[in-house]
Amino acid sequence: MKALLKRLIPGVLALTMLAGMLSGCGQSTESVETSQDAAYMDSVTLENTQIEEEAVALSAQPAISTDLMPVASGTLVKKNEKAVIDYSNTADGYVMANYTASTTKKLKVQVKGPSGTTYTYDLTVGVWTTYPLSDGNGGYKVTVYENTSGTKYATVLSVSFSVALSDQFAPFLRPNQYVNYESNAVHTVAKAQELCAGLTAPLDKVKAVYNYVVKNITYDKAKAASVQSGYLPVLDTVLAAKKGICFDYAAVMTAMLRSQGVPCKLVVGYAGTAYHAWISVWSEKDGWVDAAIYFDGDTWQRMDPTFASSGKESSSIMKYIGDGSHYTAKYLY
Repeated sequence: MKALLKRLIPGVLALTMLAGMLSGCGQSTESVETSQDAAYMDSVTLENTQIEEEAVALSAQPAISTDLMPVASGTLVKKNEKAVIDYSNTADGYVMANYTASTTKKLKVQVKGPSGTTYTYDLTVGVWTTYPLSDGNGGYKVTVYENTSGTKYATVLSVSFSVALSDQFAPFLRPNQYVNYESNAVHTVAKAQELCAGLTAPLDKVKAVYNYVVKNITYDKAKAASVQSGYLPVLDTVLAAKKGICFDYAAVMTAMLRSQGVPCKLVVGYAGTAYHAWISVWSEKDGWVDAAIYFDGDTWQRMDPTFASSGKESSSIMKYIGDGSHYTAKYLY
């Protein structure tokens, strides 16, 4: 993989793209379990953990290889009569969960890694869902929760394990709940293939995808005014509508680039006081460049497709985009 990345990613490269304001965004180490026997059966713990709804990113202004698709392998699992957590593929940067019992209650999954940051996600009954191990190597705890009342949740199932990634890019080369191009994204992946046809340099792929997004997707103010917590972009729907909120911009572009083998982080945080999401792309020279810049053919400039598109690339918008001090990362997906 490293050899592939050295071939794919020359020079300094990073990309910023903002996705959120107003309503926000989403979301002790035990020994590693190694079997599925009855010793793994947990009873429900009623500790009434409080879990606030995650915000949705809104701000408008200031042919993938199958070996990169997640799969519940069943090699390492923790399960009980209600749920199962599959952590067979932690070296590839992800963990999966499935709520197998019947319920109409709201479900949550929390992933806590070595940085101490807690990521909160939704879980749908009967559906395997993929969550990235964004903190890299170290100890993790993954917990499935079931709503009891209001914002109070009870633990259904929990597992702790240690992660040693196959490479640092593993969590950011695959689809997950926030960047889901496993399903309902056939046209998005095909468009990325069309835009990047004949291109081998990651910088050229980034520019091709960026230019398409800026020119073809507009900001959806009506959607921003009505979107609810728990919203997740359906990529082909966004592409067909040619409009969306900033979370949509970010997810579409991240999916397109990952499907083309370009490692990307979808970063959620703040631009000033506005809740946002943006993308960082890896540089062989400098690693992950959080300030997010792109090469315009003459000089390096900061890039923000959402602001550039909705702000019609005005001088004030481009000046804001160019100042990396406005951006503070909170979550990585």
